[in-house]
Amino acid sequence: MNVEEVVADTFRQEWSRIVATLIRVTGDWDLAEECAQDAFAQALARWPGDGVPRRPGAWILTAARNRAIDRLRRRNVETAKLREIAVIGEPDRVADPSGIGDDRLRLLYTCCHPALALEARVALTLRTLAGLTTAEIARACLVSEATMAKRLVRAKARIRNAGIPYRVPSADLLPARTSGVLAVLYLLFNEGYAATAGADLVRPDLSAEAIRLARLLAQLMPGEPEALGLLALMLLHDARRDARVDGDGRLVTLEDQDRTRWRRDEIDDGVAVLESALDRGDVGPYQLQALIAACHATAETAADTDWAGITRLYERLMAVLPSPVVALNHAVAVAMSDGPAAGLALVERLEVDGRLAGYHLLPAARADLLRRLGRHDEAAAAYRSAIELADTVPVREHLAGRLVALQAPLQRRFSPP
Repeated sequence: MNVEEVVADTFRQEWSRIVATLIRVTGDWDLAEECAQDAFAQALARWPGDGVPRRPGAWILTAARNRAIDRLRRRNVETAKLREIAVIGEPDRVADPSGIGDDRLRLLYTCCHPALALEARVALTLRTLAGLTTAEIARACLVSEATMAKRLVRAKARIRNAGIPYRVPSADLLPARTSGVLAVLYLLFNEGYAATAGADLVRPDLSAEAIRLARLLAQLMPGEPEALGLLALMLLHDARRDARVDGDGRLVTLEDQDRTRWRRDEIDDGVAVLESALDRGDVGPYQLQALIAACHATAETAADTDWAGITRLYERLMAVLPSPVVALNHAVAVAMSDGPAAGLALVERLEVDGRLAGYHLLPAARADLLRRLGRHDEAAAAYRSAIELADTVPVREHLAGRLVALQAPLQRRFSPP
């Protein structure tokens, strides 16, 4: 690799570790990020002439540390802080009351602290763990760069002013806080896998960052089966990414996807990670969702899908995660295993329930089931409702295509000779 490639690879591998270490010892998020950025810039300037060091990450950490010392000296801060940062070595050898000493894990839990608004948690995680620029995060979150800059400033101020601790929670708080971290990572992945707004259905860069962070969390917490379950779920979904849209960016449904385009190595990886999670017992919602994804990913054809097994898994999932979205997915699985009438009855219950009002997949599911039952007028009305509610262009175009295909036979039937 040339120098630029080495620096880019080091950035991907070491950014979060370096920033996390500097935040711990300086207590200053902005200073940590700025010094890390300066160190990578120094590497680009000096390595072409000096050669790439044997341990690029250690070189950049040292350069960032020296930069931080200079900045702190100019501020005339207390001597103790300077002594602490001057002896930075390996970043993961620091005592922590939780028994988990990795600075990156402390940083992840701080970014995802429940005292922060959800959008702030997402933004901080992308900035400090993934190393995305403010502009990149703004694009990922579909807001202006100025709005995102203010969001990041407010989030850091909230951490400082509220005294949010830079540590992994104690053992009694760890389960609840870990679920919040997993939820943030899953939200990041879902926004990349199926964007909630905009012209693109799939945003692979965002999914890739979520997978990288989930893999990091699974490595840092090997005894947490739900971290492995989430990683497996992401891998199994991401394996189908290339087949989810056609060459023109149009949505392709699961049953119509070209399964030769699925990434078999990623499926194998996901299945292996899932088996490792299941071996630990205590099956949680992410593992159950990963089991469902594995049923789809390992079926050779759409007709080979074990819909009865998927229905049972959704029933188990509803017992631990009783959300209306899970109930809608269960209704679709019932329709595939027991027939559209059985699925439609469950969908209609969800319509009466009202918690999915405004969610385009509810009328879309109703439309597909009505179409399969031959109730075309009702199906057409449901498709129109789904089109009005859909936020992304590919989804609206897909639903419009279904509506056109549904109406075409009627138009031919009643057109004048």
